[in-house]
Amino acid sequence: MRRRAWLTREEFLDLLGATNLIPGPNSTEMAIHVGRRRAGWRGLLVAGLGFVLPATALTWAFAWAYVQYGQMPQAAGLLYGVKPVIIAVVAQALWGLGRTALKSGALIAAGVACVTLGAAGVHELALLFGTGLAVAVLRGLARQRAALTAVLPPLSAAGLSAVAGAQPFQVSMLFLVFLKIGAVLFGSGYVLLAFLRAELVGRLGWLTEAQLLDAVAVGQVTPGPVFTTATFVGYVLGGNLGAVAATTGIFLPAFLFVAASGPLVPRLRRSPAAGAFLDGVNVASLALMAVVAWQLGRAALVDVPTALLATVAAVLLFRYRVNSSWLVAGGALAGLLLKTLAEAF
Repeated sequence: MRRRAWLTREEFLDLLGATNLIPGPNSTEMAIHVGRRRAGWRGLLVAGLGFVLPATALTWAFAWAYVQYGQMPQAAGLLYGVKPVIIAVVAQALWGLGRTALKSGALIAAGVACVTLGAAGVHELALLFGTGLAVAVLRGLARQRAALTAVLPPLSAAGLSAVAGAQPFQVSMLFLVFLKIGAVLFGSGYVLLAFLRAELVGRLGWLTEAQLLDAVAVGQVTPGPVFTTATFVGYVLGGNLGAVAATTGIFLPAFLFVAASGPLVPRLRRSPAAGAFLDGVNVASLALMAVVAWQLGRAALVDVPTALLATVAAVLLFRYRVNSSWLVAGGALAGLLLKTLAEAF
């Protein structure tokens, strides 16, 4: 914005607000918006693909190496050290986002309720949209904070239980799963973890907790949007075709939503109802992140060394603001060293 002067500050803020009011990866959608503003439909495609494809290619390469060499002791050591660091990174993201999103007592109460319902197995879509609608209705009616409890119970009834037992893998179903996630996911890219765990670990049984943590680690260590985790998951489950299906499914809605919402940006930014809905959705997103961080933490922190790695990473992140990419690299080296020492002695 500053160097090329393609947008004014006001235009940038308008586009930023628009990306927050539609589902999908915000950074990708921002790039698509800028491309559309500069060069219409061609700019939309060029900017979006230019932003997504390099990160996708890197994640694809990591996925290939993981499938080929993931069972080697060296690879196991790297991932052993990376997983605890990822838990600390997610915790820092939760803390930073929570300080912005939880800006009233009613929203804090909604967040606590969402954590409780999410841990009890309530469907993530019911939590996201139910909480968004609840906050919008409450704010619109200007009710007191106690009225929040009157709209939360229906969320539990709307929840869907996880399907027990694994289902046969199908590339077409993989595409639909990621298409659904890309079409409904609000908030930080880390909310993707909650959807992946619910769909691929819980309902379909296609991934284990350990594989999901590995996918998260790769998505974090590679540059670009966290949503490229889909490429890794797709390749692990279905090879090259699976990677294409998952990547296309999760990013396609972003292109469609930007194309549809571009002309509506000014009205969306000024809508009190849209703002209230977004506040509720953001709180539910944080709740889902908290639940999945706890669940994945139990799989990542398996002994004293991993607990120490997570603690050190958290201190460096919260106290000294160390870049998470350096911490992930450090965790990988520490894990490799620990595994080597364990084998030596």
